[in-house]
Amino acid sequence: MRSKPENKLSSAAIKAWRLTTCIFCLLIGFIPFLFWIYNVVSPGEGNFSIWMIATLGFLIVVIAGLFITYLPEVRWQHWYYQVDKHEIDLQNGIFIITRTLVPVKRVQHVDTRQGPILRNYGLADVTISTAATTHRIPALDEETAEQVRNQISRFARLAKEDV
Repeated sequence: MRSKPENKLSSAAIKAWRLTTCIFCLLIGFIPFLFWIYNVVSPGEGNFSIWMIATLGFLIVVIAGLFITYLPEVRWQHWYYQVDKHEIDLQNGIFIITRTLVPVKRVQHVDTRQGPILRNYGLADVTISTAATTHRIPALDEETAEQVRNQISRFARLAKEDV
């Protein structure tokens, strides 16, 4: 079996993923609030029990706390990539480990992308497009992302010249 890819993502990815997860959990946190508003607006039978709303709110807070605290770091610990002149090797996953080998000669184009959260932490994603699908190396330092993009582009050009 092949050895694991060598390169890790930027450690700032943990902070960016925590912020993203926090925003998502805040949106989910509005669900008990909406049930409570429904009870206030339409009093009568068929309303939700206040205990059910409180329990739902408590569960959302506990699960969100676990997801915000632990999941980004565990996710970061299980993400690896490696680029060489023949292929791009990606490995990620916590319970189900996905290993993807992208032949460099199949690469059609490669991009870097930044959203507002990644830009805030000086990170960028590298997206690698082939005829069949798009692969992504998430949350690299901006400089590293640019180097990886240029390296993949150079290897793809050389591989297509050899064909």
